[in-house]
Amino acid sequence: MYKWTCKSKGFFLNLHKNSSDSAILWCAVLVFEPANRKFLKSLIRKQPRDLLLVIGTGVSAAVAPGIPALCSWRSCIEAVLGAAEQLEVLHPGDVAEFRRKVIKERDLLVVAHDLIRKMSPRTGDTKPNFFQDCLMEVFDNLEQHIQNPVVLQSILRLMERGTMVLTTNYDNLLEIFGQQQGKPMESLDLKDKDKEVLQNLYRTKSFLFLGCGETLRDQIFQALFLYTVKNKVDLEHYMLVLKENEDHFFKLQADMLLHGIKVVSYGDCFQQFPEYVQDLTAQICKQRSPDADRVDSTTLLGTSCVDCAKRKLGESSTDSPKRVKEPDDIPTLE
Repeated sequence: MYKWTCKSKGFFLNLHKNSSDSAILWCAVLVFEPANRKFLKSLIRKQPRDLLLVIGTGVSAAVAPGIPALCSWRSCIEAVLGAAEQLEVLHPGDVAEFRRKVIKERDLLVVAHDLIRKMSPRTGDTKPNFFQDCLMEVFDNLEQHIQNPVVLQSILRLMERGTMVLTTNYDNLLEIFGQQQGKPMESLDLKDKDKEVLQNLYRTKSFLFLGCGETLRDQIFQALFLYTVKNKVDLEHYMLVLKENEDHFFKLQADMLLHGIKVVSYGDCFQQFPEYVQDLTAQICKQRSPDADRVDSTTLLGTSCVDCAKRKLGESSTDSPKRVKEPDDIPTLE
């Protein structure tokens, strides 16, 4: 085997030559290694206990890239409908109607809300419901598909130092991984009565959104934070996003700054996300609190994983979703 390495514009180009009696195979591998990566000082100088991580599906997609249901809302809804059809928990006519909506509707978050309500009791109580059974079918043995655990390892590292975590995911990949690493965590359901507690956290901690590309368009997120929390310009939160288009990125950055959210790019390629999170975590963990030795990783502060997904997206009502007003200065992520 022969190998040549050429470095250009922040990444390595590795060329491999494999020879045999019958063939010669050339293989080019791009290894992204951004040179002199910079981080916001206002972020990396935060104490871990002052942060609250909001974990989106993008994290699970980076950890288990081979699962289609983690790639997009469209893929997730299609997978849930397939499971509902196999389990016979949704009328065939309803399955067909939702599949048409997946193709026609632009706002798939609304479609997801409608699907959850359709598979929940009409009384307004979301327990029990068939939606959870379908999710269990879709994400069965998800831990066996872990390919890039570095993001989960970084999250656990921050949690050990007092960082709280809130997930918007339907999968339990983080909890499962923590259990495997001997670091079990408690999952807390969010009820209506907890909204004030969550909003208070939004006022007192710096939220760091990871893999939350669709979060800004989520009705519940908007209702909880963007429209009800006062004095948002005094807040300091952060969101890591993919910079696919510069004009869109800088507009989003300017718009969200008005709401106290600093939008930061981890790169122009999704494959750069795990390494960025790992490097960012290393920078944050360099900060040592005067009372760091008193942080007990077995306490609620260190191990709790507040699972926003277990809210069932509107568990207080089974009526048609009320569209949250979207002023012009609230951007959307495609």
